[in-house]
Amino acid sequence: MHFLDLIRETLHKIAGILIWPVIVALLALLAATIVSLGAFARDAIERRRRIYTRRISAFGQLDDAAAADGPDLDLRLERTLQEAEHRWRHSLDRARLAVRIGPSLGLMGTLIPMANALSALASGDLPSLAGNMVTAFAATVIGLAISVISYLVASIRQEWLHDDLREISFHAETLLRRTKTPNREEGYAIR
Repeated sequence: MHFLDLIRETLHKIAGILIWPVIVALLALLAATIVSLGAFARDAIERRRRIYTRRISAFGQLDDAAAADGPDLDLRLERTLQEAEHRWRHSLDRARLAVRIGPSLGLMGTLIPMANALSALASGDLPSLAGNMVTAFAATVIGLAISVISYLVASIRQEWLHDDLREISFHAETLLRRTKTPNREEGYAIR
């Protein structure tokens, strides 16, 4: 056996081993995307009804930070704002990751069966050729569907995030101003 044939055969076997983890990962990502789409639909319905669960939770955390005794109210409020923003952005990161990983897994799920399909074509095995082509095209479609759905969800959630951050920032400013009252002799005094 020629050295290049050995390398080619080794790469083909490695790719053959990878097909199952790729298909499983693609199906798992599809399931996660469907769950994410359901959560997105629930949030969309709540927002349409003007129920802002995330905002209400953040308002409560800001109110708790403002009610705590001690100096540096502005720092406590800022920390609470940053923690809320970090949590919310982290939830967006999963959708953004699916936007990138979906097509990659779809492409891998396409190319691996295509190699088997070409091998089947060379040997005249039409049923194997057809089966591998169906797998290849299905992997492409699923990978792209995951990407498109995740992109749309992430884009709309990004807009919601900006709206929510603006509202909770305004609430934090309101809390900060309420704690300050004008005092003619000392400028502003904190109550």
